[in-house]
Amino acid sequence: MLSAGIVGLPNVGKSTLFNALVANAQAQAANFPFCTIEPNTGVVAVPDERLEPLAGLSQSREIIPTRMEFVDIAGLVKGASQGEGLGNQFLANIRQVDAIVHVVRCFEDDDVIHVSGSVDPLRDVEVIHLELALADLAQVERRRERLRKQLRTSAAARQEDEALARVQEALTRGDGARTVTLADEEAEMLRPLGLLTAKPIIYAANVSETDLAEGNALVAALAVQAAADGAEVVRVSAQVEAELVDLGEDERSAYLEDLGVSEGGLRTLIRASYRLLGLRTYFTTGEKETRAWTFHAGMTAPQAAGVIHTDFERGFIRAQTIAWDRLLEAGSLAEARQRGWLRSEGKEYEVMEGDVMEFLFNV
Repeated sequence: MLSAGIVGLPNVGKSTLFNALVANAQAQAANFPFCTIEPNTGVVAVPDERLEPLAGLSQSREIIPTRMEFVDIAGLVKGASQGEGLGNQFLANIRQVDAIVHVVRCFEDDDVIHVSGSVDPLRDVEVIHLELALADLAQVERRRERLRKQLRTSAAARQEDEALARVQEALTRGDGARTVTLADEEAEMLRPLGLLTAKPIIYAANVSETDLAEGNALVAALAVQAAADGAEVVRVSAQVEAELVDLGEDERSAYLEDLGVSEGGLRTLIRASYRLLGLRTYFTTGEKETRAWTFHAGMTAPQAAGVIHTDFERGFIRAQTIAWDRLLEAGSLAEARQRGWLRSEGKEYEVMEGDVMEFLFNV
């Protein structure tokens, strides 16, 4: 299961968002820095409106959505790369996640202390970007020093060192490791370093409920920065999400409608995180269950089958497949087969987003 780390300065709403993501989470949301000491981990369902109609068609007894892991990590402060605050612990935790959700405060509230004394999302983004880059720079320098003795005798060491030199140059000029183009082999060599600035990022602009629908000037400024980083901005309101947790579906819909939005920001954030990691969904459906399965874009049918069980990939023969909306249009698998819409695909087939799959394999 892939994971995203929720990060940001202290008191920007990270733990409140995390609590809303996993309603039964025990992350403490208090108005003082470092209230999150240990990273809190929660597994959340990825919202998918296609599951219920597919389950209805198959009269499934159970619906199983695909899932993602979110990790709430202690707040970062200036100097973290040198161990300030909970810096070293924070950086160790964040190296373990696949992507970063950077929560940025985009609301004014005199009752909620800002660690820097004022609300400035661009300054806050720069603080964290700089600390991550400095930590990566130290990591790269240490690795190059260890490689030094091998450069004369090892072609692999020279190749890794050349890739590290390009990353070091980017970090020195203030760019992230993600801006450096690496060959697949080079990227694999650098993967064990867990470079923080190589991880894909989403900015979660934490706004007041009145700004959830349209945003504000602070969000607009953050969006300009995000565009320069090749990142996405999602508007969320930690306070709204905390209130939605205790509401029934009808009350939730009415509340969101009053705010001028069709869904809560966290649902948008979960889907955006899913896309950020290059993930896609295919479905299996039958009387027992309708289930969403996560796969990486570009996977072939045998590889996608392996997501269910490695035996499916090893013994793959072929896959019966149809697009989910096409299946709903047909009304049943039998009718889809009768119309010639159900396709038989082999080992070279690249699975598409929303495919409904049935795998045939040898045990």
